[in-house]
Amino acid sequence: MNITRILVPTDFSPPSDKALACGLALAGAFDAAIHLLHVVEVAAGAEPLTVHYESQLLVKDVERMAWEELQRLMPQADQQRARAELDVESGSPLDEILRYATEHAIDLIVMGTHGRTGLSHLVIGSVAEHVVRSAPCPVMTVRQAANA
Repeated sequence: MNITRILVPTDFSPPSDKALACGLALAGAFDAAIHLLHVVEVAAGAEPLTVHYESQLLVKDVERMAWEELQRLMPQADQQRARAELDVESGSPLDEILRYATEHAIDLIVMGTHGRTGLSHLVIGSVAEHVVRSAPCPVMTVRQAANA
């Protein structure tokens, strides 16, 4: 298996941080580049024009904050060392992760999972679970320790 590009989607949660550490370790072992992606979730639907304009401004603010958080997670020196590409997309996290993986010929996705079970899993579902089922490449899920 030739791994040259590893995608690590992040929602800035502790499980995502753990997945990034794992992705960076794998990138070092395989001499692969890291792609760090955050998706700003945007609900689709018909809105009045003023609400749509205001929500676009809000999305732009959230995207700016996401870029700042990505830079905090991976400062410029670390980006160069890991041959990292950082990106912020807007839309459905599932759709954007799958689109990104396809468009960038990603060889492996490493992502955190919150480890929900029972009713919360049934109601909320899991982006990681859906990515595992639909991704164009292998997916490694990283779960935060139960006592963390």
